[in-house]
Amino acid sequence: MQNQNTSVEQTYKTLVIIWAALFLSQFLFLVLIYFVRPEVFRFDFNQPLLGKNPEIVIALAFLAITEFVASLVLRRKFLKQAVAGHNVGMVQTAMIIGCSLCEAISLFGLLLVFLQSYQYFFLFFALAIFGFILHFPRRDDVTAASYKK
Repeated sequence: MQNQNTSVEQTYKTLVIIWAALFLSQFLFLVLIYFVRPEVFRFDFNQPLLGKNPEIVIALAFLAITEFVASLVLRRKFLKQAVAGHNVGMVQTAMIIGCSLCEAISLFGLLLVFLQSYQYFFLFFALAIFGFILHFPRRDDVTAASYKK
């Protein structure tokens, strides 16, 4: 029983470290934007919400919302498989897939900054960071997946 608790703790700590690295990458993207395109941080709210090319913004916003929902759905699916199959590795897969889909949302914002200096890019980053917070690993998921009757 001691080995199982140690294994659960080690797995959970590994998940938290992976999550933290992925989460910090969001802020590194913001730093990159600040150094490459600092003018987008001078907010002029008189500009249109959809920017210079609304078709691209609408398409990427639709994709961002779709990715956000997909990240939650896929995470739940993989966690159910992890518990049903007593596979702790699937818990890690669930978190990484969820976080990578959320990271794609911030990459859409990054793309808009570089394509058209879109000043409302921070909305994409806010959605991505919210998704990351929802995907924070839970010790209960690891324990449930590692429990064998």
